[in-house]
Amino acid sequence: MNINKINGFTSLKEKLNRRKQDYFFTPEVAVKEQAVREIVFDVKARGDKAVKEYTLLFDKVSLKSLEVSKQQIKQAFKQVDNDLLKAMQKAYERIKKYHQKQLAGLKKAIQDMGGVQKLLPVDVAAVYAPGGRAFYPSSVLMTATLARVAGVKEVILLTPPSDNGGVTAVTLAAASIAGVDRVFAVGGAQGIAAVAFGTESLPKADVICGPGNIYVTLAKKAVYGAVNIDGLQGPSEAMIIADQTADAVLVASEILAQAEHDPLAQSVFITTSDSYYEQVMEQLQLQWQNSLRKSTIQQSLQNNGCFGVVANMQQAIELANMYAAEHLCLMFKDAQNYVKDIKNAGCVFVGANTGVEFGDYVVGPSHALPTGGSARFYSPLNINHFMKITDVVCLKDKEISELAPTVESIAKSEGLAAHAYAAAIRKDRAQKK
Repeated sequence: MNINKINGFTSLKEKLNRRKQDYFFTPEVAVKEQAVREIVFDVKARGDKAVKEYTLLFDKVSLKSLEVSKQQIKQAFKQVDNDLLKAMQKAYERIKKYHQKQLAGLKKAIQDMGGVQKLLPVDVAAVYAPGGRAFYPSSVLMTATLARVAGVKEVILLTPPSDNGGVTAVTLAAASIAGVDRVFAVGGAQGIAAVAFGTESLPKADVICGPGNIYVTLAKKAVYGAVNIDGLQGPSEAMIIADQTADAVLVASEILAQAEHDPLAQSVFITTSDSYYEQVMEQLQLQWQNSLRKSTIQQSLQNNGCFGVVANMQQAIELANMYAAEHLCLMFKDAQNYVKDIKNAGCVFVGANTGVEFGDYVVGPSHALPTGGSARFYSPLNINHFMKITDVVCLKDKEISELAPTVESIAKSEGLAAHAYAAAIRKDRAQKK
C-alpha cells in the first residue's frame, strides 16, 4: 500500500482544502438529487404503494407490511447473544445518562432566565439506521436514546429490510433497549419521504435523524422544511495529530479504524517529526496486512487519505480548525492544553488512549456528528435536535408605557401604521390605570 507523504503547512492546507470540496454540490450528486426528488414527490402523492414499489426496485424485497410486529421485536432478544445484549444495555445507560445531564442543564438555564421560554419535545421523531446486508445497532442507540430522553412522545425507527423482508434481530433488540415505539422495514429515499409527509402506515415525523447513504442524505435535504433534520452527513472522517509521546501502534490502529468504514472515509494524519512519521507508517503497513477489510482500507487511505509533517503544533491546530473534522484526535504531549484552541470539530478525543471507537459505541455523546467541514456551523446530534423553544411574553403596564414609543417609532419607519396604532392605544390604556 503506497501512501504519499506531504511536507509543510502550505501543501497540507491545499490538499485538505481539496478534500473539503462541497460533497453535496457536484455534478454527479446533482443527478442523484434530481432522482431523489422525484421519489420524494411520488411517495408524497401515492404513500404506501410508492414505498413498496421503490423497496422492491431498490432492495429487491416485496413487503406485505411496512411495520415490524411487536412480536418480532420481542423474539429478537431470544436470538441475540447475551453478552451483546449486555454490551448494548451498558452503552444505552451511558448515552442516556450523558444526555440527561444536558437536558437538566438546558432546563436550568431557562429557569435562571425567569421562565420566559418553554422547552418542549417534538411529538414524533424518526431515527434512521442503515440496514439490509449490514446493520448498525450503535446507530439506533446513539439516536433513539436521545429522543427518548428529550421526552418525544413517539419514536420510530426506519431501517432497510434484509433479503427476507425483515429486520435483523440485533437492530430490533437495540431498538427495544433504546425505547423505540415502532419499527418500519423501510429505508432509502422512499423511507425518508414517507415519514416526512406521512403515509397510510407511517406517521408524519417532526424530526428525522440518523446516518445513511447518499440517497438517504439527499432525501433528508429534499424534505427539510416539511420536517427538521439533524444535518447532512457525508463520508466519515478523522484527523489525528500525534507526536513521539504517542505509541505508533495506537496511532496506526486509529487510522485503520477510520479507514475500514468505507472507501470514501477520510483519514488525516499530521505530526511534527519525520522520523515519527516513518514509525507510524511502518506500523500502519504491518497492521494493514492483517486487516479483515484490507481492500476497503487501501482504497480509503490511497484515494482519500492525507498524511504529512508540519513545523509545530500551532500549525497542526490551525489545519484542524480549517478542516473541521468529524473526529479530531489529539495524541500528543500536553494535548489537554490545546483543547481551548479547537474551534471546529465534531468531537475531540484527547490523549493517545482515547480512541474514536469508544466514542462510536459507549462513551456517552452521540456518534452522529457533522462531517464535510460542517462542524464550522453544525453541532453533534444532541437533545436540542428533539426539542423546541417557545418564547413566552407577558408585559406589565409599566413596561407597555416604556416600550410603546419605541414600537411606534420603528413601526412608522417601516410603513406599518396599524402596528404603531396598536401600540399607542395600549400605551394610553396602561397610563390611565
